[in-house]
Parts: sequence; structure tokens; C-alpha cells
Amino acid sequence: MKELSVIIAGKAGDGINQAGLLIARLLARLGYRVYTDIDYPSLIRGGHNFSVVRAARERIGAHREGIDFLLALNQEAIDLHAAKLRDPSRVTFDSDSAKGEGLGLPLTQMVKEEKARPLMRNTCLIGAFAKSAGIDWETFEAVLRQYLPREPELNVKLGRRGYDQARQLVKLEPLEQKELPVLTGNEAVGLGLVRAGLRAYVAYPMTPSSGLLHFLAGAARDFSLKVVHPENEIAVMLMALGISYAGEKVAVGTSGGGFCLMTEGLSLSGMAELPVVVVVGQRPGPSTGLPTYTGQGELLFVLNAGHGEFVRFVVAPGDAEEALYWAEVAMDISWKFQVPSLVLTDKTLAEGGYSLDAGEMAEPPEQLPDLWSGEGPYRRYEVTDTGVSPLAFPPTRGAVVKVNSYEHDEQGITTEESELTAKMQSKRLRKEKHLSEALKAYETVRVFGDAKASRALLCWGSNKGVCTEAGESLGWKVVHVPVLCPLPVSAMRDALKNVEKVVAVENNATGQFVELVTVHGFSVNDSVRKFDGRPFLVEELVRALEKS
Repeated sequence: MKELSVIIAGKAGDGINQAGLLIARLLARLGYRVYTDIDYPSLIRGGHNFSVVRAARERIGAHREGIDFLLALNQEAIDLHAAKLRDPSRVTFDSDSAKGEGLGLPLTQMVKEEKARPLMRNTCLIGAFAKSAGIDWETFEAVLRQYLPREPELNVKLGRRGYDQARQLVKLEPLEQKELPVLTGNEAVGLGLVRAGLRAYVAYPMTPSSGLLHFLAGAARDFSLKVVHPENEIAVMLMALGISYAGEKVAVGTSGGGFCLMTEGLSLSGMAELPVVVVVGQRPGPSTGLPTYTGQGELLFVLNAGHGEFVRFVVAPGDAEEALYWAEVAMDISWKFQVPSLVLTDKTLAEGGYSLDAGEMAEPPEQLPDLWSGEGPYRRYEVTDTGVSPLAFPPTRGAVVKVNSYEHDEQGITTEESELTAKMQSKRLRKEKHLSEALKAYETVRVFGDAKASRALLCWGSNKGVCTEAGESLGWKVVHVPVLCPLPVSAMRDALKNVEKVVAVENNATGQFVELVTVHGFSVNDSVRKFDGRPFLVEELVRALEKS
């Protein structure tokens, strides 16, 4: 088979997310490139949960409409997903709680007989899938032992019971490609921050960025990190700025609702010139909206958040590799230019699992902060040609490091004098020109598909994967823009040169990216928007483009 799609489904509490990742890692062991997505309501118990795992020979970042295997832990899973099967016989289910066509296994009874936890029904079910897909037992057992280290012998025993009761339906041949690790977007962002020298991460949990908090908390000892969970998002931002003042690289994470509470602190970062990275995981709003689903409705909010005028750096990665890369760059840029950097993800990217090939990633250009030489009197806000003042941190000998939320002079002393106010504001805003110049060393716009095509898809964020597949199938050029502020206008003009028709693809209702690029002089002929909380499927996007 050239590619394979699997759905494992049940209710909240059945471990569907981890089961999906285990299937993804099993397929990755065979050399396949995988992409996973999880769908779940905002319920601790109950509600329908499912994970979609797609594996292919080439890199992918989206799902298709049909599936090849359905692994069902209850009747609802069969009722909701059986119609998506290309072959109706490829259903494996818990016969103790469901009925249907395909292979029924008494999974509930199996785990009772082995005195195992009900959660371990997944192990039996995935064992049956492995046999159905023609995956040899040795490969499956090795993956079980690596990724289910808790109670390994019991997991292997249960997996074997499921494996032995299934029959082979297809044969997935191992590919002559190296195995790639499967990371979620949250994990990739975390690794990028660590690569950039992260010392502290502060967050109040909020879907879909909670996984980043969990990941960094679990890795805190390995990377000597301070990971703090304060009482609310206001405390998160102010604590992070205090850590920044002390000279430690720091990041915070949230979603739209939590970011609302951080915006006053974001303005403090802009005025006090305190570096901080803010990871904003988008989900549908307004208000609580759909808290466990996806969207791209926070673009204009993030670009304009905070009162007053100050420079910021905003990126929206398109997959796990870009998440790792741009999270590292965001930290570097924040400390180089002493501005807040914002990494804009969404539920699709943050909680989706991707094959990641770190060996093929470019090393970002080195961006070192401008540190005080120690000579002469120290002025925290010294006026310079670039707008960037030399940094010193307490307790540096000979330096009084005074930061101020009020307008201030070069020493950080409060002022309301008109000429000095204009001088200091001009100093801070000069950073944008030099930041834009520095970004020319990065690939701020990426082109896929037919580079000479007269039609182009214009996209940002997690739509990179689905647009690339849809565009290539139609023979279109695909222009993906990961850097959103400062917008790389020159690079975008080069990418869209000789293009006669531009169609923008977004997961919001109002066309926020279209509004952004139009302000900068670009013409967009049409747009395809989806705003029901679900990501685009490849065939769905192709049909919409054929009508445009």
C-alpha cells in the first residue's frame, strides 16, 4: 500500500490520544511518514473521541476523507465512522460493547482475565490492527516496549492476545527510509525553545497549549528548566517579565482567552523592552467558543494586541519542523531586539503528530543579544541607531538596571517631557526596520508545487500541509508565509511574481490573512474559508478550489 489511514475511536478516558500516537510510531518504525490528528469534546469523561493516523511514503500534514482501518472501542465509534471505510470489513471492535461487520474481540473480558486496567483494551486492539496490516510481531513488540514502558510484560501479553486473534488483510512492507520520530507541534515548539536557551517556562493550562506545559514540565530535569504554573494568565506574564529582567530566557503559553489577560503585560514588555516569547494556541471563539477544536481567528488580535505602539515579532509555523525552527528563532529575535515574540499555533498543529526530520532542518542564523561592555555609565535605554540598547542584568557590577512601564529617559527615569517622549518612542520603533533587515537571512516565505504556475494558493500556519497536497494535485503554486510580522513583503512579491490568480486558504470566517496582505498592497482574487472547528481535508479543499 502506498498509504494508510486508521481511526481509533472511543470515549473520553479510553486513552485515544496516546493510542493514536502508538499507531503512528508503529507505522513510523516501518519507514512511513505520518500525520495524526485528535478530535475530542470538552469533557473529562464521556463524549466521543477519535484519533486519525495517516501514513504515506512522502511527508504529509493533512488527512483525506477515506480510511482503511477502523478500531472501535464502543458502538458509537462504529456508527460514526464505518461509512468512511474503503473496505467495510476492516473494522476491529470490542465485541463486549459493540456489534458490527468485521472482527469482534472480547477486549473488556481480555483485560479482566489479565487483571489489567480497562485502558489496556487499546493494547489488544492495536495488536489486532498490527496483524491485520501485516506488521510482524517482532516490530510490534519492540514498539510496545519502547513507548509503553509502564507494565511492559502485561502490555506485551495483551498485545499478543489481540495479534493472535486477528488475520492479515493487507501487507505493509517496510520502506527503505529511515525511521523518523513522531512529535506533536507542542513538543516541537518546546524543543525549539530549549535549543534557543530556554531557562524558564510559565503557563496556566489552556487547550491547545496545555501539552506544551506538560511536555516541558516532564523534561524540566533533563534541561534544567524552571516550569511554573501560577494562578492565572496575568500572573504568568508578569512573572515571566520578572524572569526576563533577571537575564533568564523565558517563554509563556496560552490560548486566545488567556492571551486576553496577558495583553497589558505584553505592552509592559514593549515599553520596558523586556524579551519574552508568547506561544498562542488558537481555537474557535469568541469567548469559550469550541475549546477543544481548531481555528485561525486570533491572527489580527495577536498582531494588534496591547495598548500603544511597539514592535513585535510574530510567526505561525506550518508543521512540527517549522515549529521547532521558528520557536528557536522567536527566542533569538526576542533577545536580539528586546521585543516580545509571538509563536502562533492552533489546535491542528499543537496537538497533531508529525514525522520530524531534524537532520534536514537548516540552522537558523546566529542572533546574539547586545550586551553591555562594562565601560562608562550604564544606560538601560541608551539611544542607538538600531533602537536596541545594550543589555545588563542585576547584579552586574557598575550597572543600575532600571526598567520602567512609564515613559522614561535613557537611564530608565520617568519622564513626561514632550521632546524626550518622542525621542524614546522613535528609538523603540526603529527596531522594526532593523528587524526586517535581519529577517532577510531567513526563509520567510516558502514555495511548493509548480513554481511556474499562474495560479497560487496563499496560506499560513497549519494549512501548509493540506494546501501543499491540494495544490500539487491541481498543478498550482503554493505560497506559505510563516512570518507574519514584520510581513516579508519583498519575499512575497517574488513568490507571487507572474501569478494571475491568488486564492487564500484560512480557518476563520472573516479572511484575516487576506485583510493583512491587502493592507500591504497584495491582491487576493478569492478565498476558501472553513470555520467549523475542523481542519480541511485534502479532497474537500480540492473541490473548493476547483469551484473558485
